Amino acid sequence: MRIVDLTESTRENVLNNLLKRSPNNYSEYEETVNDILSDVRENGDQALFSYTLKFDKFQLTPENIRVTREEIQEAYARMDPELVEVMKRSAANIRAFHEKQLRNSWFDAREDGSILGMKLTPIGRVGVYVPGGKAAYPSSVLMNVVPAKVAGVTDIIMTTPPGEDGKVNPGTLVAADIAGVGTIYKAGGAQAVAAMAYGTQSIPKVDKITGPGNIFVALAKKAVYGYVSIDSIAGPSEILVLADETANPRYVAADLLSQAEHDELASAILITTSRELARQVSAEVDGFVARLPRREIMEKSLENYGYILLAEDMEAAIRAANDIASEHVEILTKNPFDTMTRIKNAGAVFLGEYSSEPLGDYYAGPNHILPTNGTAKFFSPVSVDDFMKKTSIISYSREALQAVHEDIERFAESEGLTAHANSIRVRFEG
Repeated sequence: MRIVDLTESTRENVLNNLLKRSPNNYSEYEETVNDILSDVRENGDQALFSYTLKFDKFQLTPENIRVTREEIQEAYARMDPELVEVMKRSAANIRAFHEKQLRNSWFDAREDGSILGMKLTPIGRVGVYVPGGKAAYPSSVLMNVVPAKVAGVTDIIMTTPPGEDGKVNPGTLVAADIAGVGTIYKAGGAQAVAAMAYGTQSIPKVDKITGPGNIFVALAKKAVYGYVSIDSIAGPSEILVLADETANPRYVAADLLSQAEHDELASAILITTSRELARQVSAEVDGFVARLPRREIMEKSLENYGYILLAEDMEAAIRAANDIASEHVEILTKNPFDTMTRIKNAGAVFLGEYSSEPLGDYYAGPNHILPTNGTAKFFSPVSVDDFMKKTSIISYSREALQAVHEDIERFAESEGLTAHANSIRVRFEG
């Protein structure tokens, strides 16, 4: 890996390079995506079935678009039973963590007869998109569906592309069954996003779409936002390790590669105050890459978006980490909890040498659907709140309104909204 002294100039260069990976920079695909969305919106199943045949080489019909209970049982039979049990334990951990996020509706009644409050209601119907083929990740099924179930969403559907034989990845089906998905449809790509956003004869319109996908899926979600809610526009995976001379270079190298293997746009960054650690990590990375199966992907990822940044001191390292605002931040320092208090921008923070990033991906319980491409400065991980909507409650008695009605009328008239003022004033005529 390249070792670079951390300066103002190199920090800016790294930030600019990372931002090139944003889905917002792939406008050349937007016309294709918009054409697909318009076609599905206008022609429903006919367009959806046509695109599935074109891209997935499978002929969908109203009779075979839904995954049957028999297909789910077949998926269980094809899975390693021990892996199924691991997935169940993972789901239990995810459920336990997200149950702690639940909030209740509240009401505040005052002596003057006014009542203010907030009513929390689950979203009505959620659609979860799940990639197929080599990009099928059952862990993401759990991370999308379990929080929605905890929030109280009763109608959860899922779309995922079929193979040429019409089958769906067995791990995807088993994870969906464990998590509690209601109905699974065999549809993928931008056309599946369109089907969930607008509704077709076979797939009902949803209120929110969540889940990862390729650039076409990401751009489709971006385009339908407003017709439905979405979770986020996901960018490529990324990890930032913040380490001092106490870190184990072998652990650091292994953790950097845990994200570099995702795809060629993934980013892996070490920021350290130790030149010796930097050299050792670089050597360890070379050793791992030489023998791990996804070598070509990792080499390309590291070549384009891999850095070892040498900081003058830990304060400079922390400033750079907050500027980068990585999806995953690992802290391997003498006192990781103290360092953590100064990290302001991160999707998830992993503390200490036995808290490597895959722990969060698969098992610990916190959601692994995280803000990327610097959006951790203003976005948060997926949570129960993403599947709840809030309604304000306001009730005033005559006595309570009488005490403030002149204030409200004056404010409304200052904005030129005389009908607003009149709506209050008529209640105190005469």
